[in-house]
Formats: sequence, structure tokens, C-alpha cells
Amino acid sequence: MKISLITVTYNCENTIADTLKSVMEQKCAELEYIVVDGGSTDKTVDIIKEYEEIISFWSSSSDSGIYDAMNRGLKKATGDYVGFLHADDIFFSADTLKRIMSALKVQTPDALYGDLEYVNSTDTDKVIRRWKSCKFHLNLLKNGWMPPHPTLYIRRNVIQKIGFFDTTYRIAADYDYILRLFTQEDIKLLYLPIVIVKMRMGGASNKSLSNIVLKSKEDIRALRSNGMGGLYTLVRKNISKIPQFFK
Repeated sequence: MKISLITVTYNCENTIADTLKSVMEQKCAELEYIVVDGGSTDKTVDIIKEYEEIISFWSSSSDSGIYDAMNRGLKKATGDYVGFLHADDIFFSADTLKRIMSALKVQTPDALYGDLEYVNSTDTDKVIRRWKSCKFHLNLLKNGWMPPHPTLYIRRNVIQKIGFFDTTYRIAADYDYILRLFTQEDIKLLYLPIVIVKMRMGGASNKSLSNIVLKSKEDIRALRSNGMGGLYTLVRKNISKIPQFFK
């Protein structure tokens, strides 16, 4: 069994080395690592080249946004399961992928997900928010629940069934993707109750008021198109984040 791990980069010279080191430290031999760069103009590509020994495939070219780049990575993946590690993120520990692989081999789910910690942008040992997930049932989606997308590992033949990220979304394509995946009939989902990823605070969706408004509009569109509610569900989704700052 092989895991395909995808990292998308764009002008992230201050964080990409941490991400690459985190992958290099993983105790998982059955790994295909793919890096898709969106035509960075800083030193990102130079740093990627320093880690070529652990990278199965990488490319750098302009694209139409992060979800276009993520789709390019998915098209290159050949592993049994596929996951993402974003360029601002690191694995929680050196044996994270090994633990994921063990669970996948034993349980053989269609998808696996776990927990996530939001950390300080300069001090990744300083936890700001803990996103603890839970076992899945369909009503959770209608109440605004979602698993942390960076912890998600999906069987590749399931990806081939549900398709790629919808690039008509600018910010919420990952939410739409989760809704499409988790509403599949007879989907076998596994919650692994460990912290999988540390994510630096400061994502694209919260960088400005206009992005927050756009994210809300796109979330409602994703909910409605997948038959999982609308404004009420979005309100519940946002409220559910508050306790994560106190765990």
C-alpha cells in the first residue's frame, strides 16, 4: 500500500522548508511525495530543489489558483490513498504517516481523517486552537460539522469516482469536496483520534473582510448544491469553532 502526499506551494519561502523537513522526517517508506508550485517568484523553488531526494515529482508553472494546483497534484498521484500537506503546515510527529498507514492497512476505509492544531505562525509549538473531530454520521454535516481537510486521506479510486476540486470556488472548494465525499452512498469513513497536522494561523479565507464574506457565500453555495442546508448550517458551522479555542 502506498500513500501519495501532495504539497502545493506559491511564494512561501518562509515556511516551505519546515514542511519539507516534516515530510523528510516521516517514518513511512511507502510514500509518493508530489510538490506542485504555482510559479513562485521568490526562493520557494530553490528550497524545493534542496529536497529533491524525497520528492517523487515536482513542477513549477503558473496556474489559475490553489485548487487548480491541487487538481494537478491529484492527476499525478498513483498511490492507493491521497492526502495533502499544505505549504504552511507540518506533521504533528515523525511517526504520523506511519500511524495513518497502519490504520489504513487494518481498516481499509474509503477515507480517513483525524485532528488538527492551529499554531502560532512563528512558534509551531504554541497551540492557538485545537480542532478535535469525531466519528461521522450524516446529520453532523447538516449542523455545520466538517473534518479538518488537511487531515484527510482518501482512497484514490474514490477520488476517481467523485472527481476533482471545483475550481469555480475561490476559497471553499475544499468544503464542497468534503460534502461531496461524505455524502457518498455506503462511504466507509474512519476517524483516527490523533493530531495529524499542525497548521499555522492565517489562512486565505480569513485574510480580509472581503475573503470572509466570499467564504460565507461559497459555503452556502456548497451546502445547497450538496443538499446539506444553507444559512442555518453556516451559522452552526461558525459557532462550532468557538470551543476549539478553549480545548
